Amino acid sequence: MAQPKRKNSKQRSHKRRGAKRFTAPQLSIAKDGTVSMAHHVDPNTGMYRGRQVVDVD
Repeated sequence: MAQPKRKNSKQRSHKRRGAKRFTAPQLSIAKDGTVSMAHHVDPNTGMYRGRQVVDVD
C-alpha cells in the first residue's frame, strides 16, 4: 500500500472535515405543497410516509 510522504496536521484535517457541515438541508415537498425536512414527520399534518404518526391539533 502507498504511504503518505508527510504527516497531515490537525488543522488540515479539521479544515477538511469542517467543510462537510456547510450543506443545505434536504427538503421534501408534500402532496399539499408544504415543505418539510426529508425523513422527518411533517409538523403541519403529523404525517410520515403516508401514515398519521402524530396527532396535531
